[in-house]
Amino acid sequence: MLALRKTEAAFGLQLLDIPEPAAPGPGEVQVQVEACGICGSDVHAYEWTDGYQHIVPYLPLTMGHEFSGRIVAVGPGVAMEKGMRVSVHPRIQRGDGTIAWPGDPRQRGARLSLGLTADGGFQRLLNVQAGNALPLPDAVDAELGALVEPLAVATEAVLVGDVGLGDTVLVLGPGTIGQGLALMARAAGAGRVIIAGRGDAPRYDVLRQLGFHDIVDVGEGPLGEQVLKITGGKPVDVVLEATGYPPSITDALPVLKREGVLVAAGIHAAPLTLPLTVFVRNRHQLRASHGSEHRTWERVIALLARDPEAYRPMITHRLPLDRGLEGFELSRQRAASKVILMP
Repeated sequence: MLALRKTEAAFGLQLLDIPEPAAPGPGEVQVQVEACGICGSDVHAYEWTDGYQHIVPYLPLTMGHEFSGRIVAVGPGVAMEKGMRVSVHPRIQRGDGTIAWPGDPRQRGARLSLGLTADGGFQRLLNVQAGNALPLPDAVDAELGALVEPLAVATEAVLVGDVGLGDTVLVLGPGTIGQGLALMARAAGAGRVIIAGRGDAPRYDVLRQLGFHDIVDVGEGPLGEQVLKITGGKPVDVVLEATGYPPSITDALPVLKREGVLVAAGIHAAPLTLPLTVFVRNRHQLRASHGSEHRTWERVIALLARDPEAYRPMITHRLPLDRGLEGFELSRQRAASKVILMP
């Protein structure tokens, strides 16, 4: 079967023919992958930018951690049925066999991530732990099921930021995670959501389709001036960052209210220089969010089921797996929003 694999610590990926997996073992299911999204972290690993050296001991491996599919075989001790449609949580544990679901406090052993430190979803068949396969309702099709992971990451950040009813929220970054932050901030009751980017016209178009119109481009003027013009001079309540660009954080702090919260969710290849005196005097709260928990996935799946078409504009390109490198280049050049590959 075809697989899109990272084989060395260098730029690029390879489309290779690999053996199909063996029958699933105890506690496992075999998933036929129907849709797998290209994530920003996938693009960074493809480019081999700083911050991804931790995957070197696990190479070669099949990438892809945003995926959904259908169970085609079950291992001993698994109650799930063949044919069940699922979205797969990428976080796994290898240890003492007490695995029940991602985040279970009983888990022991090495923490791995499908698609980054273990084989992921850019291949047709994959064995995963049954606890990582979350059932999808009928209203959520395969490509929307592949959005659960990024939307759950965004939801986790919104929860960390304590976004509340009527809040004004500034989202830094218009990519998939930024779009998810905007959507989930709105779902949490935010009264106004402002999104900032730089020269991201295709992604601005997606945001408008999602119902967001307070969009600022920092290439056209200082972030603070543009945001305060939209708010009528009032500072924002919460800033949610998904740029991976440290200066965006310091640029946003002047428009954050006193005692306001800034959540960093991007992966940064450089350190942050923070004006601590101003930061302390304003009693700003800098928090971090990474990954997502099982309970958050359940929330996201419920939201998707309630209004699936509200999220579909996030997906701009759908390609077969054998055109996967084309999809990566579209993502890398920011010519696409979310690219879904179909193994």
